Amino acid sequence: MPLVTYVRGTQMRKALRQPYKQFFGTLANQIRIDIIELLVKSGDRNVSKIVSSLSYDQTSISHSLSRLEECGFVTVRKKGKERIYSINHKTIEPLLTLMQVHMDNYCKHVVAKSSRKIKGRK
Repeated sequence: MPLVTYVRGTQMRKALRQPYKQFFGTLANQIRIDIIELLVKSGDRNVSKIVSSLSYDQTSISHSLSRLEECGFVTVRKKGKERIYSINHKTIEPLLTLMQVHMDNYCKHVVAKSSRKIKGRK
């Protein structure tokens, strides 16, 4: 049975829940989103360059990079004692492009509407 059937059905198979939770949970964190955005825009970076480019402490960046690596969002290569991080060009980069198209068409108006409601309450 195709995966889509499980996603659209009333109950997703238990075996599929955890990978979805892990994948979407990885994206549901501002630090990780900022790291992904930096790597897409600026290319490969070591931890020090990522820390200096973003306003987060090194521990938070390191933990976030571990999660991104664990889930395949970034790849890592060693260069001497450094670990150089780059976006996963094969799967994540095309996915981010598709997500941007989706957000532009379906999500931005919802966020704008919510912002207007919040501003109207003040």
